[in-house]
Amino acid sequence: MIDFRLEQREHVSPWLVFFAPIGAVIFSLMIASILIILAGVNPIESYIKLFVGAFGSKNAIAETLARATPLILTGLAAAIAFRAKFWNIGAEGQLYAGALAVTFFGTGLIQLPSFLMIPFLFLVGALAGGLLLLPLVLLRNYYKVDEVVTTLLTNFIIVLLVGYLLEGPWKDPMSLGWPQGASVIDEGVLPQIIPRTRLHLGFIISIFTALIIWLILSRTILGFKIKAVGINPSASHHAGIPVIKTIIIVALLSGGMAGMAGVTETAGLKGYLTLDLSPGFGYAGIAVAMLAGLNPIGIIFSGIFLASIYVGADAMSRAMNVPTYLADVIVALTVLSVLISIIMLQFKIVLGGQKRDI
Repeated sequence: MIDFRLEQREHVSPWLVFFAPIGAVIFSLMIASILIILAGVNPIESYIKLFVGAFGSKNAIAETLARATPLILTGLAAAIAFRAKFWNIGAEGQLYAGALAVTFFGTGLIQLPSFLMIPFLFLVGALAGGLLLLPLVLLRNYYKVDEVVTTLLTNFIIVLLVGYLLEGPWKDPMSLGWPQGASVIDEGVLPQIIPRTRLHLGFIISIFTALIIWLILSRTILGFKIKAVGINPSASHHAGIPVIKTIIIVALLSGGMAGMAGVTETAGLKGYLTLDLSPGFGYAGIAVAMLAGLNPIGIIFSGIFLASIYVGADAMSRAMNVPTYLADVIVALTVLSVLISIIMLQFKIVLGGQKRDI
């Protein structure tokens, strides 16, 4: 039996912090290469096809950035909550709550010019996502109900609600029988950034939002309070930090980011609400946040990276005849590898009673 234990590192090199996630990504790609070889395909050629499929043309880049838009926003939702040790697993439901708000207000109920209508839709979408999370915070703080369970179950409740509405009172009579909502009015549709592509204004808004969240978390008193509550709620309370109030603000911000993702998909990508609006963006946002180490700036790059995996995997599948599900495997391996690298940054492995850094 191997005798080992983990010990806290006294010092971590900045270079190690920078290269550890990169090494983790490379390691995950190497492991995924084994599966590609088992499928009878050259892994190097497959990865070239994946890269070209994600970045090899103007349309490919536009598609990758369009796919990255909701991932960045749901990644921010997870990062904000996780920094305060509030485990929000409900970004998927909050995304659909934002989409419901867009469908309710943006299909003719409110008529405003575009420069007012678009911010209004983002506002109501963010409020819908945040308010959905608010009662779960109160259950956690006052009745000790595990937020992992409540936020996860809320996802299913909201998706079922969307299904009911789209099959019933909100079904568009012009949809030829398909379960979809009414189209967002022209003033509320997010304009395209690149003509004749699916890349829309939501991508710019997601980048701008990430920068704002970074400023809040790193340069404001609120950011300090969030960090303190995440490290030690009891000590924060004794230091005079209003813990419950801080968690409520975190919940509103976290749910708001996920709700904004629902706005970008409804008013930007599709133009109307459907039951398959999200193929799991809320859950993938957790991977985006963990891959970036909960850093809002890093979330921009990790969101684009995971989007490139999903978009490139489709091209790789068509060109090399490998399953598109390989993208999910690569993402899962990447997240697992990054988590291990984070642990190794904080701890060292001691073997046989002698310290040997690994």
